[in-house]
Amino acid sequence: MTRYTARHLPALPGTAGWNAIIGDYSSADTPLTGDTTADFVVIGAGFAGLSAARRLQQLQPDARVVVLDACRLAESSAGRNSGFMIDLPHDLISEDYAGAGDDMAMTRLNRGAIAFAGAAVEEYGIARNFFDPAGKVNGAASEAAHAQNESYAQHLAHLGEGYEMLDAAAMQALTGSRHYLSGLYTPGTVMLQPAGYIRGLGAGLIRQGVQICENSPVVGFERQGSDWRVRTVQGSVTTPRVILTVNGHLESFGVAKGRLMQLFLFAVMTPELGADELARLGGQPRWGVTPSDPMGTTVRRIDTGQGGNRIITRTVSALRPGLNPAKDLPRAQRVMQQKFEDRFPQLAGMTMQYGWAGHLCLTLNGVAVARQVDDGVYSGCVQNGLGTARGTLTGICAAELACGVQSDITRHFAVEASPRRLPPQPFREIGANAVIRYKEWKARND
Repeated sequence: MTRYTARHLPALPGTAGWNAIIGDYSSADTPLTGDTTADFVVIGAGFAGLSAARRLQQLQPDARVVVLDACRLAESSAGRNSGFMIDLPHDLISEDYAGAGDDMAMTRLNRGAIAFAGAAVEEYGIARNFFDPAGKVNGAASEAAHAQNESYAQHLAHLGEGYEMLDAAAMQALTGSRHYLSGLYTPGTVMLQPAGYIRGLGAGLIRQGVQICENSPVVGFERQGSDWRVRTVQGSVTTPRVILTVNGHLESFGVAKGRLMQLFLFAVMTPELGADELARLGGQPRWGVTPSDPMGTTVRRIDTGQGGNRIITRTVSALRPGLNPAKDLPRAQRVMQQKFEDRFPQLAGMTMQYGWAGHLCLTLNGVAVARQVDDGVYSGCVQNGLGTARGTLTGICAAELACGVQSDITRHFAVEASPRRLPPQPFREIGANAVIRYKEWKARND
């Protein structure tokens, strides 16, 4: 193709709570205006895009790199996830997270991504509270969920990975909740303050000379001789190499059409808990619980070092190929309020301060689109719901491909199959959402 035009621009309802709770910030960069040139243009400033920019700086430190994003840093999906940077297999379409491929190889790559992020924390002086290697727990609130935890534990034992089974008393001591029958603790997950990490990563890159243009949605790019002209609402950049790190918005540019599942998940966050509420809650000041059933409810508790003593609840999902989940947010907030009160009846009636939607992208066969898609155009997209670690990997991959560098990461993605084609509309949306609702009902306690 010689022209790529964006059919949709990011539009996510609700306030990105993670960003709001660490206060406003000033940026050295303004939206792109006028015409300029660059050696590389990265479209998208989330985990993948900023990781791509950092890898480009490592490989070609004298290159001019421009990063364009439709929003402010951490206002889009990068600041709307739950902040679990997971090292172990975490296949969202499985019954117990066990992957279908080489889980040992994937774990090594995930740990490489975590090390890459940890090195950025050190190099850029990002607050350590925003990158906490605390591990996580798979919580089980039913016998079926406990069985799934046991199945996953057997898988981890087969891989030679360590874990600890927690009983109901240990789960209450950790979370302050009597809701959980058991838990499976694994130590390798890093718990991010995702907005703080993304903002810190962006600030470090700017200090190194990367130009990050916020509020600069890319409306398209087209071939001009041997280069590409990337157009925003107010300006353009001419470059020989374009890196797309827009996750599911890849389809908006006409790539992998009819092959990407545009999924939205929803979350709510409490106001800062006062002394009386903390006393009634009990438990530890920081923890993260993912559901043992992937269709269950994720819960995190954070403290003052991450934006205040708060609880975040995430559940409810909807497939929206048109990329507009606004109609789903009110129902999701009602469901999450009930999920919160089921777990913490001692805090029943609390009004949530923030509620939001975040955009995920999955493929039927669990593959990414991290490859060259045209002459001088590279994709680091489709994280399959694992945006923090997998997004870091796909961003690194795209940068290395653009520089002609081979690594374990590029070799991993090079052998992945193409995404499988989805059923046609309207069967895709109607059928998928019916299946999602049924699976959420089955996992209603978890």
